[in-house]
Amino acid sequence: MARARSTPTDGTPRAPGLGRSHVGVLLVLALLVVLGLRLVWVQGFDVSGRAEAAATDRSRTEVVPAQRGEIRDTEGNVLARTLQRYDVTVDQSKVREFERLKADGTTETVTPTQAVYQLADALELEDAEVKDSLDGDKPFEYVARGVTPEQWNTVRELDLPYVYGQPSSDRIYPNGPVAGSVVGFMGGDDEALGGIEQTQDELLRGTDGSRTFEISADGVRIPVAPTEESPVVDGSSVQLSIDSDVQFIAQQAVTERAQELDAEWGTAVVMRIEDGAVLALADSSTVDPNDIGSADAEDLGARAVTQAVEPGSTQKILTAAAAVEEGLVTPRTEITVPPFLEIDGEKITDAFDHGEQDRTFAGIIADSMNTGTVMVGSQLSREQRHDWMQRFGVGETTGIELPGESPGILAAADQWDKRQQYTVLFGQGVSQTPLRTATVFQAIANGGVQVEPRVVEAVIDPDGTRTPVERPEGERIVSEETAEQLLDIMEVTVTEGGAKEAAVEGYRVGGKTGTAEAPSAQGGYDGYTTSFVGVAPIEDPQYLVAVTLQRPQGDVRSIGTTGTFSKIMGQVLRHYDVPPSTDDPVEIPLRTDEPEETAPEDAAPDVVGTEDATGTAEDAGESTAEDAAEGTTGSADGAAEDAAEQGTGATGTTADPGAAGTGPSRRADEGD
Repeated sequence: MARARSTPTDGTPRAPGLGRSHVGVLLVLALLVVLGLRLVWVQGFDVSGRAEAAATDRSRTEVVPAQRGEIRDTEGNVLARTLQRYDVTVDQSKVREFERLKADGTTETVTPTQAVYQLADALELEDAEVKDSLDGDKPFEYVARGVTPEQWNTVRELDLPYVYGQPSSDRIYPNGPVAGSVVGFMGGDDEALGGIEQTQDELLRGTDGSRTFEISADGVRIPVAPTEESPVVDGSSVQLSIDSDVQFIAQQAVTERAQELDAEWGTAVVMRIEDGAVLALADSSTVDPNDIGSADAEDLGARAVTQAVEPGSTQKILTAAAAVEEGLVTPRTEITVPPFLEIDGEKITDAFDHGEQDRTFAGIIADSMNTGTVMVGSQLSREQRHDWMQRFGVGETTGIELPGESPGILAAADQWDKRQQYTVLFGQGVSQTPLRTATVFQAIANGGVQVEPRVVEAVIDPDGTRTPVERPEGERIVSEETAEQLLDIMEVTVTEGGAKEAAVEGYRVGGKTGTAEAPSAQGGYDGYTTSFVGVAPIEDPQYLVAVTLQRPQGDVRSIGTTGTFSKIMGQVLRHYDVPPSTDDPVEIPLRTDEPEETAPEDAAPDVVGTEDATGTAEDAGESTAEDAAEGTTGSADGAAEDAAEQGTGATGTTADPGAAGTGPSRRADEGD
């Protein structure tokens, strides 16, 4: 039976409505209108945007690495250079047959097997080796590493869409460990990690460029498509004042001496006096930048720059310069030196037993007498002593272009205890680097003008333009007259005093020895730091050599560095063709009295401050410097404990003030 049609309750007929089919038709029409409008917009109004998006999808950008600049020595010899390399990689998941566009516009089919043969020929590898690298489904695999730019260009011309090149480089150091700690080294991610590589990285690195090109749907580069390039700016080269020949001489000599005495380390600084140019910064053990993995951490830096030690009696030259400049003495000033000195309740002695002696001031310094040095130096106020050390740069870095330079430690004058105010006059209770000590002597040898040392000589742009680096302005520290008098004192120290083995045949030489106690890691002091700094030729000083040994083993009389200095300085003078001296050395008497026949019985050996002094060989009937040093004895009141009280040591750290010392300091100026 048919269903009755429903009617409104009020009896009014219902108006006909839209059926479902009508709604569907309307939706389809609306969609067509939207698509049509979109098509009109894309094709008629947004042509450039669509094209840009398509081009972006097809574009690829590769980095074109900048060439890192070279590091060269003063003669232009290469100390570090970069060889550009590429790592060839493959996306195994994309290895398949493809159509390659040829130069004549036609295409050719390249199968994976053909690609293997072509890659093997380009890389000079075995076919099987290349096939193994292409087989698989990994998105990244090496085909070859460290290939030359020429090899990579050949591979790139194959237009294999699944083969890529990643720029890499090899930094090589032709001289190996010679000047290794100065040149520095690179890390695995081309990060500069030491030496000149680190401090001059911004100049050496350059700026990478880029190359953008289009590829087809199958990943092949489109030869006729436009290419955009961002230019590469290669790094500049840095030329050093280091002379590779002098560096080798110094490094070999200090290494031999350090090994002979089983020293913890040794350094040698060679400097041109007139402008502070550093010609050598040698370490007895150093890093080979080609193999940094095998280097000890302690060998990565230049110790003459990074390690602060107590200078010992080399500091007496600074004290002498201050005293002469202030008008307190001249080299020939006569001073009566007692067997020991009592001052402010403190006892100062020398490293050899002696009675009362009439000395010249030159004789006091030449035989490294603490007593006479303090007698003269104490005429300066505390503030004057501190000020003079500051004038010479003690407690400050030199500014040399190497990382990790230590400023050393120079406590404020009002922080010195009653003993330290005197021991600083002979190099105890203060610490500084061997390089800083060398600059004190550079100032004296340069007519009183100090020029802070530098190792960077020039910058050479990629186009070959050489720009010399401006050197620091010299600063006058003492007058020329004072400097000349100090040179006289330094010369008699070698000719008549305690540093005869520093002599260089044919040349007039001057310098000063130093011995200080080295701090122990366990607190207190353990072993010695021995040094000698000298200049030549004394009548016209041109070169300076400073040699330092840390904790050499053996009798204190035979662990010095005067012989090593002589060996290095002699070769330096001959290397630079410096004419031999023609003038006779200066003559200043060391003593003005009659030397006693035997060492006096009233000598006071068991006191602090016995560091690094001696009698003179001309003392008739008196022990020689070596014999006198051998007879030196001491107790807990000896120089070692005194040094511990001052709280400074080889590393510039504070020593344990309660730790016992290792015995009295005795001179090591003879016997090197």
